[in-house]
Amino acid sequence: MTDDSGGRVADPAAARRAVEAVWRIEAARIVATLTRYTGDFALAEDLAQEALAEALAAWPQTGVPRNPGAWLTTTAKRRAIDGWRRREKFDAHVALLARELDEATDPDALPWDPDSIDDDVLRLVFVSCHPVLSREASIALTLRVVGGLTTPEIARSFFVPVATVQQRIVRAKATLAAAHVPFETPPRDEYPARLAAVLQVLYLIFTEGHSPATGERGMRADLALEAVRLSRVLAELVPQEPEAHGLAALLEFTAARFPARTAPDGSAVLLADQDRTRWDRLLIARGRTALARSDALRRGRGPYALQAAIAEQHALAPSVEATDWPRIVLLYEALGRIAPSPVVELNRAVAVSMAEGPASGLRIVDAVAATGALRGSHVVPSARGELLARLGRTEEARAEFEAAVRLAGNDAERAVLAGKLAAL
Repeated sequence: MTDDSGGRVADPAAARRAVEAVWRIEAARIVATLTRYTGDFALAEDLAQEALAEALAAWPQTGVPRNPGAWLTTTAKRRAIDGWRRREKFDAHVALLARELDEATDPDALPWDPDSIDDDVLRLVFVSCHPVLSREASIALTLRVVGGLTTPEIARSFFVPVATVQQRIVRAKATLAAAHVPFETPPRDEYPARLAAVLQVLYLIFTEGHSPATGERGMRADLALEAVRLSRVLAELVPQEPEAHGLAALLEFTAARFPARTAPDGSAVLLADQDRTRWDRLLIARGRTALARSDALRRGRGPYALQAAIAEQHALAPSVEATDWPRIVLLYEALGRIAPSPVVELNRAVAVSMAEGPASGLRIVDAVAATGALRGSHVVPSARGELLARLGRTEEARAEFEAAVRLAGNDAERAVLAGKLAAL
């Protein structure tokens, strides 16, 4: 079924899928652009949602526009103008937006480059990480608006109830509105107050793209690569901050493995089974450059730079067996001293098991399990199952993998664990 708008197909199911895909990819940029023009973060998000609703109604009938992101942005701007006119506020906002719309009345005519650097998104991250918000609220809000994560996904990432995340996001929006926070990159003297939260947000967005907490897909490459792009922009914005370069390096190294992480049938491929010739050598080179820039500042490696150094060891090794596991163990020990966490300990356990044997790694995993810090997550039983299997303790390993399958929230991850269970 074809309409008269350049060969676009008006397939309702395809249109709905297109709306979902465009929103997943473009939501942050659309909200960021609208925030810059309206000066109101909450209003911008409302306008974007209204445009999305209009697309869901219109595209099944008219077909998907050639430039769907521009269509949504233009529709949202028109709604903003209508709202201001209804309130009889013909101010500079109306004049600016109306002039732009007159200059480009056809959204499909607008140039669109999905890989272009859009500083508006980074500004949106800085706004969401304003000092008037608590660290928890900043991160929850940014993950929701910039990362496009659902509240259950955010709650799962932090092991907190969904209601807690919802309250944090609502309060954060209200606080930003009450404080009249401007949509802009902050002055340099405000960087220290926001930088740690910005770095953590980009890291968490990448993590969700790399290993989604829920859903069917084993990877959301679009989300992860957006975090990579933003980390590059941030590193250029704050070139004297070693951890900005450290984060960029970590994300580059990890993203380099993406081409080998998925089999032709869409199933996940574990690190040990990946074809390393498919790893992106350009991204590995960029990662090494970013890590070198971090080290050149001579202020010591922070948590992100240390994780990048670990990722570098994997990137340089021709195989799992040839990896410098003792070096990775040392790096994890350093990371555990400056940024202790149960996840770091689990990762150290894996490295220790490769360097010294599974029994040594299992002792570390058991110590983590005893704390109860990751109760409800599949990562502890998964790690225990792996090590128990290597020790030949098959029945215990089977019980651990069964627990991990029950707890895994992501379908692709669950399939991997089920495969390990079946292999026993």
